[in-house]
Amino acid sequence: MTITKRLGIGYAIMAATCLCLLAWLGYHEFVAEKAAFAARGVSDLHEDTSAEFSTVFFLGLVPVMLGLGWLWTRHVLAPLGALTRAAEQIESNNLRMPLPRSMNDDEVGKLNAVFSAMTTRLDESFQQIREFTLHASHELKTPLTVMRAQLETVLRENQSLPGTQTEWIRGQIDEVNRLAKIVDSLTLLTKADAGLVTLERKPVRFDELVQEAFEDALVLAHPQHLQVTLDECAGVLLTGDRHRLRQMLLILADNAVKYNCPGGGIHIALRELGDVAELEITNDGDTISPETQRRLFNRFARGENATQKAEGCGLGLTIAQWIVHAHGGNIELRSDAEKKTSALVRLPLASKT
Repeated sequence: MTITKRLGIGYAIMAATCLCLLAWLGYHEFVAEKAAFAARGVSDLHEDTSAEFSTVFFLGLVPVMLGLGWLWTRHVLAPLGALTRAAEQIESNNLRMPLPRSMNDDEVGKLNAVFSAMTTRLDESFQQIREFTLHASHELKTPLTVMRAQLETVLRENQSLPGTQTEWIRGQIDEVNRLAKIVDSLTLLTKADAGLVTLERKPVRFDELVQEAFEDALVLAHPQHLQVTLDECAGVLLTGDRHRLRQMLLILADNAVKYNCPGGGIHIALRELGDVAELEITNDGDTISPETQRRLFNRFARGENATQKAEGCGLGLTIAQWIVHAHGGNIELRSDAEKKTSALVRLPLASKT
């Protein structure tokens, strides 16, 4: 409960108490006491009631003053409420958003200045982190490319290497490719945070992309003997970046394969619901707790058993979420007691006008 509500309740209780006392006083002065004197045969003592009226009038001003005090308190606390609502909207990408100022040199104004200074320092820190990540990613790309080229050259030019050395070199190439993928993902997310990624806004046949993702899922699922079905694929048209939407679908299809159970299934469905396209990709994996479902969209976050099931760095869902949000949609994970986990994506349809 807010301070304003607590003060309002306190003022209301005090005002109600004063009104009750005022009603009792009025009844006692003008009804009960008058009746008591009349019963004794004395009636002229209450002919002049100006003093009683004055007393009741001044006491009646008490709840009025309490009401005015409540209005003044609410007015004084209004800037604090505005500051609270503005602070709730602050995120890492809008730290420079100006906060409402009370224009008074009071505690609220000082708190506003403290918050503004704090968000400025946080923005500078985030900016330094982004710059470091971008520079580090850029510097890592070259040595990783050189390492991969050298390893592939050794593997290609030395066909007579023992089998153990050949497998070792191939393992190193896989690790270099994995590191390169992590570097590319970090670069993309960092540029997205800084607003440096520009998405195309063109008509896209999303059902065609889903068909392609279904074919990709068939290829990915074949080594694990998973059954992939396309239950529904409504013809929908979106406005967006075809490449990024394709990337999002590939991430979700790859996750559905990697975090599935042996011999399990994957179900893909694309529906048109009003002015929204709804994509659902369901796999027969382990149940995910609600807390983990929310956390999995954070960077480098992985499920409890993810490290035992498949390799990964925990950036795929973060990238998928950014792509969905950049297209004005939303994404969520759902898990039920039957050990079925679904990725649900909703994207706005292209305008028909």
